[in-house]
Formats: sequence, structure tokens, C-alpha cells
Amino acid sequence: MENKREKLMFKNKNGFDRLYEGQWEAITAYCEGYKAFLDNGKTERDCVSEAIIQATAQGFVKYTQGMEVKSGDKLYLDRFGKSLILVVVGQKPVEAGLRIMAAHIDAPRLDIKPNPLYEEADMALLKTHYYGGVKKYHWMATPLELRGVVITKDGTSVNVAIGTDLSDPVLVITDLLPHLAADQMKKPLGEAFAAENLNVLIGTRPDEGEGENRVKLAVLELLNQKYGITEEDFSSAELCIVPAGDARDVGLDRSLIGAYGHDDRSCSYAGLRALFDIKDPAYTSVCLLADKEEIGSEGVTGMQSAFFDYFMEELVNAQNGNIRRCYANSLCLSADVCNAFDPNFPEVSEKRNNAYLGYGIGICKYTGRGGKGGASDASAETMGRFRGLLNKGGVFWQMAELGKTDQGGGGTVANYLARRNIEVLDAGVPVLSMHAPFEIVSKIDCYMAYKASLALYTEK
Repeated sequence: MENKREKLMFKNKNGFDRLYEGQWEAITAYCEGYKAFLDNGKTERDCVSEAIIQATAQGFVKYTQGMEVKSGDKLYLDRFGKSLILVVVGQKPVEAGLRIMAAHIDAPRLDIKPNPLYEEADMALLKTHYYGGVKKYHWMATPLELRGVVITKDGTSVNVAIGTDLSDPVLVITDLLPHLAADQMKKPLGEAFAAENLNVLIGTRPDEGEGENRVKLAVLELLNQKYGITEEDFSSAELCIVPAGDARDVGLDRSLIGAYGHDDRSCSYAGLRALFDIKDPAYTSVCLLADKEEIGSEGVTGMQSAFFDYFMEELVNAQNGNIRRCYANSLCLSADVCNAFDPNFPEVSEKRNNAYLGYGIGICKYTGRGGKGGASDASAETMGRFRGLLNKGGVFWQMAELGKTDQGGGGTVANYLARRNIEVLDAGVPVLSMHAPFEIVSKIDCYMAYKASLALYTEK
């Protein structure tokens, strides 16, 4: 009976029961680098900037039109500093196919409106518009940072970061005290916190002069002194509110990481680090860090744009190849996080098909909603191919779905790559408290996302 069970039945194991000697030390070291990436990458612009700094140190150079493309070249190209593609050219011609690790670097946040600054009750506040799927109450009564870029009237680009350093002040959105919240607490959760009330408190000290809007004027003066901007410059700015504070170890055993932006920077960093660590790959290896996934991959920096096609076609044309054949021969890991089973909310998960913390990267044959709406749904052949790659690469993996069938669901960039005739599979790090300002992941799972990227890049 035991022999039959061993031969025929499958039971996944906790990653800690599978580690070999010295592997936890390697996992810990990897995660220290990941935490630093998170701290430096609170926005998609920050992530691109940090990735380029690291890539340049690894010998990557920016691609320029007409460059010669040969085996071993390390190239990158960004789009408006918000999406980034990095490439290691393989031994085989580019037309022979790409090995793509595709992730996104945007995360749910609060964007500052184009005309945001106002004063009321001697308080200066900023109007916001939430970005992506958020629970609005998460962003109230918690320390916040202001990050982004402002283009002034003379065309100068100014980077803004307030609340980043420990010596900086932080910002906040106020919440209603429970003593006066009787009516608020009678409302459904989605109605109790209005989006137009997510206004960021930015100052209360008035200007010493006379007249109206003295606090607003004083705030504008501070911004002008530090950044040289005026109120009109808000109209050509990309400013956003993100949680203040660095990534931290979670749990007495330090087995977890808590931070803002695990979705999907846990996978982005995995692909980036793996690309740095490969040597002379057979196929051209690509780390694709996309923007706008949280709002449908729209815009010129999202996965639905032609930016990816432009860069890949440039590489193929440089070797007199064909882009359609290149795509048909390619293999992609659409690396996006999945939900981890939460014993506090077991009712939303189908336990036999849900990912668990510490069991490895979650493999999602399909994502989407309800009846697989919006999913690319990988074929059995694709599943078998990746299963072989992961097993050969020593990757801990588990099958995963995003909750019960009719509970909800979500999407990734997979279907946009599939439209290009690229073979693709969804996989990612399981996350607790996804889309909250402080998400939780397992260090083992983060490391296994890195190992999965290595396995893909080094396919022979």
C-alpha cells in the first residue's frame, strides 16, 4: 500500500521540509537584495531607475536604433522611464525564439489629481484618485509618502520624494473617530469610505501675511523652495501617494517579508536577478517589466502597447530574421502573484487548488474570472513543458487558482503575450493581504520565483 501511494499519489510539501543544507542562507541573502529593491522602488519610475542602475553595473547598455546585435550582448530599453525591457542575446539567432519572464512594476496606490491643492478649515490638502484595485480604508490613518515627477513650465523634470528618509515628515489621510462613526459603520464597506474623501493632509501652518488660503500659500512656498515648482506645474506632474516605511522581516522566525508592492515586484526582481546571473544562454533571454497592469495594461507603457514589439523587431531585423517566427518559437513565464491561503478567510478559497505560503511558486494554468473570462489558459503541452523545466531546475512549485470559481478572480499580462502567438504560462509568488499597503510573502516562495526564472532562461 505504501509503495502504491509513493508511486501514484501526489502530496506537496512545505518548503522548509525540502531545503538542502545551506539553501536557507542563500534564500536569506537573496531576500536582502529583494528588500533593498522594494525600498528603492516604491513606484514604477523608481523600479525602472533602480533596475537600470543595477543592469548598468552588470554590463548592460542602452539599445540604440541600428546597433549590431550579437550573441552575448546585454541590452536594455525603457519607455518614458516607466516600463523596461532587458535582453541577453542568446547563442542561437533571435528568430529561434525568446525566453521571456514578464512581470509588472506598477502597484495599487493613490494618484494626485491634476488640480489637487486646496485649503479648508486652515488645513492644506491634496485631492487624490485611486489607482488599481484598492480597499479605500487601507489608506487612511497610516503614514504616507509623496513620490513622482513634475515637469515645470520650462520643461525641467523634477523628482519629488517626501517621506522617504527618516528625517522627512510623512503625510496622512485622516479617518473618522469611532465615537462619531455610528452612521458610517452602518454602511456597506464599499460605501462607507468615499473616494473623494481620500484627501491627503499636507500642512496647517499659515503664511504670515493677510488674506485667504494662507496655509495653501505656505505649502506652495515650501514646495517652491525645495523643488522650484508652482501650482500650475501640478498640471504636468505624475505624483502619487505610497505607504511610508521600508520592507521588514515578519514573524519571530523571520520566514516572511512584509512590504508595499510585492504585487508584482516580487516577480519583477526575480526575473531581473536571474537575468543578471545567467551565462551564455542558448536562447535570447528577456526580462520584461511592464507598467499599467493594475488598470488593464493600457497606455503607451502598458503591455497592450507596441513598445515590446518595436524592441523585439529591432533585434530580429538586426540579424535579418522574422519577428513572427521569433514569437512562434518563444516561451514566456507571465510572472504575477497569486493569493495565498489565509486561515482568517478560508471561505473564499478552494483549498485543494489554492497556493500556500512556503510551498513554492504558484502555477496558474488559467486566471480570469468566473468561467475563465480574460484568461489565456495554458495548454497541457505548455504545462508539461514548464513542469519539466521547474523540476529539472530544483524549483518548489504548487498549482494555484485565484479563489473559488465564482468568488472573483483577476488577470495578468499573459493574454496580451498570447495574442502575439507566444506560448505563455502564469506563475507567481503567493501573497497574503494582496493590494494592501503592507503585503506578506514567504522568503522561500520569492527565491523559488528567481529559480523558476533561471530555469526558463537556461532552457537548452
